[in-house]
Amino acid sequence: MSRVFSGIQPTGELHIGNWLGAVRNWVELQAAHDCLYCVVDLHAITGRAGAGTLTSRTRDMALSLLAVGVDPARAILFVQSHVSEHTRLQWLLTAVTPLGDLERMTQFKDKSQRVESIPAGLLCYPILQAADILLYHATAVPVGEDQVQHLELTREIARRWNAEYAGGEGYFPEPAPLLTPARRILGLDGQAKMSKSLGNTIGLLEDPEAIWQKLRPAMTDPARQTRKDPGTPEVCNIYTLHRHFSPPAVQEHVATQCRTAGWGCLDCKRVLADQMETHLGPIRARAAELRETPGRIEEVLADGAARARTIARRTLDEVESRMGFLPPKEG
Repeated sequence: MSRVFSGIQPTGELHIGNWLGAVRNWVELQAAHDCLYCVVDLHAITGRAGAGTLTSRTRDMALSLLAVGVDPARAILFVQSHVSEHTRLQWLLTAVTPLGDLERMTQFKDKSQRVESIPAGLLCYPILQAADILLYHATAVPVGEDQVQHLELTREIARRWNAEYAGGEGYFPEPAPLLTPARRILGLDGQAKMSKSLGNTIGLLEDPEAIWQKLRPAMTDPARQTRKDPGTPEVCNIYTLHRHFSPPAVQEHVATQCRTAGWGCLDCKRVLADQMETHLGPIRARAAELRETPGRIEEVLADGAARARTIARRTLDEVESRMGFLPPKEG
């Protein structure tokens, strides 16, 4: 089986954008691939995440991943900082990563404009991403469109390291991107990508009433100023969500009711809320079961880290040997 690696920042519980855009695909990939999934807490601190909440947000993210169906029996789930080889390999890869390549990263340009003092971690973020992937010799990485440029840099770093230290042989594979069907999920404002920092999300584990209170004021087709105005479902973000949560027959009915003004937007949102509950109710129930089993999350993460570490140590030993480092004396 091909090996898949992917990571997610510890933002707490998943929201539906995370699930539709990435994590639902993670669950499907487990059936046919050798998968490693990582809560990337080291990446999180480049955004100056609050130290006081990092522990709880990491644990909540792990709980959410297990609740949606990431299976420790079929995939390795672990926390990035629990495997020290990630940062060790990152430093070794800086030897073959040109500064200019890092400065050209679109995300670096965007994020560096928002801060007065640019942390070096923001610049070196893509090297750590490369280390995350190459450490496990992953051949495929499920990514969103905004991460394709970073993955191409990973491929370039692999090529440079192979040329410098492996005689041009493909010791590190050049991982291919796996773009998910739901590539970009807009938030409830209908304008920006769904993001907790923008306050436009629906949490995957929120109760039905909380979800409804968020759906009620959500942006729809601007042309529908009154209930009697016909709309165009293809430009409505609520209809886009129907495409992810509702079966085809319901989607067709919703589209017809929108075009003919047979429904108002609230009617459309009520149907969406019901369809969402069909999917999210079982996930919420599994999360509740996990919360009732103290220590289960930590056990899964400890086992995952041990399994990941076995692979990572083997890689790092080989990398350091090829780069000419004196091995430590045993015993």
